[in-house]
Amino acid sequence: MCAQTDVGKTDSDRDAATIRLDELTKHYGEVTANDAVSFDVHAGEIFGYLGPNGAGKTTTIRLLLGLINPTSGTANVLGADIRDRRALTEVKADIGYLPDSLGFEERLTGQQVLDYFARMRGDERRAELLELFHPPLEKPVETYSHGNKRMLGIVQAFMHDPTLAILDEPTSGLDPLKQDRLHAFLENERDAGKTIFFSSHVLSEVQRVCDRVGIIRDGELAALEDIDDLLKRGGKQVRVHLTKPVDEEQFTTDEMIDVEAVDRTVRFTYTGEANALLGHLARFDVEDVEIGDPQLDDIFKHYYGDSPLGETG
Repeated sequence: MCAQTDVGKTDSDRDAATIRLDELTKHYGEVTANDAVSFDVHAGEIFGYLGPNGAGKTTTIRLLLGLINPTSGTANVLGADIRDRRALTEVKADIGYLPDSLGFEERLTGQQVLDYFARMRGDERRAELLELFHPPLEKPVETYSHGNKRMLGIVQAFMHDPTLAILDEPTSGLDPLKQDRLHAFLENERDAGKTIFFSSHVLSEVQRVCDRVGIIRDGELAALEDIDDLLKRGGKQVRVHLTKPVDEEQFTTDEMIDVEAVDRTVRFTYTGEANALLGHLARFDVEDVEIGDPQLDDIFKHYYGDSPLGETG
């Protein structure tokens, strides 16, 4: 499946796009990192951008920020064409950026790092953010753990109150409490009308906080859907416990995929209608049944097979 349009969006919705990619392409020699990628990110949403190592996620982000130039195609960020360096520079004051690899000067203290960014962009929300995330500001960055560097990066990305935040693997290195705190913070930012572009390989957190998801594979956009629609497309996860073993061929229907039968228990993903499933199960002696929504991890198998997701791309 390749869905590179925003189904159900009106022209006015598209006009309100905070980010718009139009056939965005980047070649590195014979390697195509982004291949004619097109989609919109709308104002006031958390957009999840997913893909395995080398899929092209970080290339897209670097293109959007003007850190590299496209081979062809373009994108607009807050109304500025990324090929227009002057226009992009003007809107960058309203963008917060958290890179996957933080490039802070290691000899500076956390306080000095934040002071540096404050002089460039402002820091009206610094105190608020430091109440949520607590990097040891008095210590040099070179002594920081990965989690402390990430917290410092979160503070610098949001302390000037940007309209758009572009986050690359934002929870990497954070403990579970800080991850939950960041998720809640991002949801509050979204509810206040801010736009979050959220690149991550952690599927469970994307399922929790994102409104829509774009899946990139080998530089191409493989899917672009609302989270709820993507979960529905993935079918239902079903576990049936029977009173006695059953012949798998007799039990299985065309709507069942990834069927696993062990003794009296059958697990599968069901892609058909719920009433049809219940009617089918009524033909057997069922002791117990569980039906639940799939996780994004399971849905990814339909796009990537059993390939593991990497942490960057």
